[in-house]
Amino acid sequence: MDDKRYILSLINEGEHQQQDFKYRVSDACKLAKSVSAFANTDGGRLLIGVRDDGNLSGVRSEEEIYMMHQAAYKYCKPESSIKFDTYHIDGRTIVIATVPPSGRRPICALDEEGRKRAYIRINDENIVASPVHLALWRESQKPQGSIMTYDDTIRHLLDVMKGQQTLNQIVRQSRLPRYKVITLLARLIRFSIVKWEYTNQQFLFSLN
Repeated sequence: MDDKRYILSLINEGEHQQQDFKYRVSDACKLAKSVSAFANTDGGRLLIGVRDDGNLSGVRSEEEIYMMHQAAYKYCKPESSIKFDTYHIDGRTIVIATVPPSGRRPICALDEEGRKRAYIRINDENIVASPVHLALWRESQKPQGSIMTYDDTIRHLLDVMKGQQTLNQIVRQSRLPRYKVITLLARLIRFSIVKWEYTNQQFLFSLN
């Protein structure tokens, strides 16, 4: 398959969980959000020089390529792995930036003020990771052989979880400290006792 057919076959997939289009790179901070989201989820690729409608615009300058590197190596903490492949189609340069899932989550993106935020990829959107995700990543670094111990606090938390609820709703109903609820939810998700989903721009938690 030649370069043009390969790129067009990717474009035909549209934007999804593991693919995003970038018309141009004008801000390394914004691009870092996409790198963070892919690294913290299932990995993915950025087709740079492709408009949202799938038309080819091409990468226009060396400065754009420089900002791509900046996004991964300066504006992501810790640095994200990333691979750049360049394709030439009808006089235009298309760059595919491939980001593997990270084993060092969270990969955080820095904003213009130097503040760190972790993102995850849900369908074709980059979403700010919830405090529960951050705790879950900490949990996942614990030894695989660790076990789940039920105590009165966990039983109480499970008792108040009815249907789908936001983190704030669970905190209010359980009357437990917020940090404690976050830690326990992460542990319960890790052991598949609780599940989460993203609906109507909010994270909802429920019993599995």
